[in-house]
Amino acid sequence: MKKRIKRIKNKANLMRRAIVEMLAEAGSGHPGGSLSATDIIACLYFDILKHNPKDPEWSQRDKFHLSKGHCCPALYAALGLSGYFPPAEFKNLRKVGALLQGHPDRRTPGVEVASGSLGQGLSVSLGMALAGRLDKKDYRVYCLMGDGEIQEGNVWEAAMAAAHFKVDNLCAIVDFNGFQIDGRTEEIMNLEPLVNKWESFGWHVIQCDGHNIEELLYAFGQAESIKMKPTVIIARTVKGKGVSFMEHVVDFHGRAPVEKEKEIALEELKDIEESEKNL
Repeated sequence: MKKRIKRIKNKANLMRRAIVEMLAEAGSGHPGGSLSATDIIACLYFDILKHNPKDPEWSQRDKFHLSKGHCCPALYAALGLSGYFPPAEFKNLRKVGALLQGHPDRRTPGVEVASGSLGQGLSVSLGMALAGRLDKKDYRVYCLMGDGEIQEGNVWEAAMAAAHFKVDNLCAIVDFNGFQIDGRTEEIMNLEPLVNKWESFGWHVIQCDGHNIEELLYAFGQAESIKMKPTVIIARTVKGKGVSFMEHVVDFHGRAPVEKEKEIALEELKDIEESEKNL
């Protein structure tokens, strides 16, 4: 288990560096939510998901849908480091005609569905999960949503339908970093009691620290064992995790780091990487 965790942490550190560098190069984008979701996505792509970068359309693959599409730098980092495309593409983020656009679309190898219009991802993922059942395939579907996003009514329609149809190959993850574009979620539209809400809709609920790799792996393992109902993992995270001046700062929801900030951020991430090597 220690080697497993260390390997995922190493990938997460590489992803964070890539996120900072690509956003600084692009001069626009969303670092806060990308960094809060990094450990979740690292666990999925480097441990949990059945997937094949050499064959992105492999019919037996598990499916991941990034519903909070504005945080695509985290997904692109995982895809590039997994081998879906050369990491050299990172430098072209958000450029006209580039492989990596400001929100995911199907031009990018490994992207299942275009996303970015918030609130729709759980419905899309539910459809993919039901299709797997109809086609008698045993793949699982994972849908990552933002906490501000689940203020959307469409999310709860999908939640009700998933429970009604007992879709147990569907796992939703809420990246609960406490912020949305206008400020703290508790001030914009309070989500609590969030566990009770999901349970009342018929879901199995798991809470965990979204930056604790061991807790995340346990949560994904438990989700796979649950039958006859969908599972949601509420992952408590930190907006801008890993870069001190971005953490808990709403301004970095949608502001890319400038060159000086990039250098400071990369130095901090290097220090984290070095400290983890000594553990």
